[in-house]
Amino acid sequence: MEAQMQALVEQQLMSVAAKVEEQVDNEMHRLNNLDGEDIEKLRGDRIKQMKKAAEKRAEWIAKGHGEYREIYTEKEFFAEMKNERRMVCHFFRDNWPCKVMDKHLQALTQKHIETKFVKINAEKAPFLVDRLKIWMLPTLAVVKNEKTTDYIVGFDELGGVDEFPTEVLAMRLGAAGAIEYKEGEEYGTAGYSNKAMLGGNVREQRVSAIRKGGAARDEDDEDSDFD
Repeated sequence: MEAQMQALVEQQLMSVAAKVEEQVDNEMHRLNNLDGEDIEKLRGDRIKQMKKAAEKRAEWIAKGHGEYREIYTEKEFFAEMKNERRMVCHFFRDNWPCKVMDKHLQALTQKHIETKFVKINAEKAPFLVDRLKIWMLPTLAVVKNEKTTDYIVGFDELGGVDEFPTEVLAMRLGAAGAIEYKEGEEYGTAGYSNKAMLGGNVREQRVSAIRKGGAARDEDDEDSDFD
């Protein structure tokens, strides 16, 4: 029985592999048979895509993306998140853990211009701290389409130490949909060496924490849409 099942699985795998190979062959054949007009159309489409991407980048920069900035009032917070698809706000105070978080966020800001990164002194934002139930610093609030959808509280989800590579934070923010994370991207040396810290059990520990879905919050927590 086991031999029959094994043979069936192998047959199915071979069938899938054959279909994939056929698709690849067809695509290569299509590319090899492009005429001048087709190539020109592909070039034109690529230019349009590049132009659209450049326009979007310019729009983001005009809205304050690409720069990790401090905001000083709660009114500024609401103004900054208005019409933003993605924003990450660091609630901080003047202490070492928050300065560590600053270094990582600075690296992420430059890499992920699609997201706005700001920070606000928690002591100057009592309404937001109460509304978002912020109880530990640093806390990162993920804001998507003007609603807070996730939180990163302290360093527990990042390994429980302050010597973590920026990629770990990038993975967590990517899981939250706060940035367009791509595995393998380099983020400099804001923490320890990324390659050294992301090996073996250390990486598995970080991924395990990320898959748990973030810090637990009370069942009666609101969705924090500030309505």
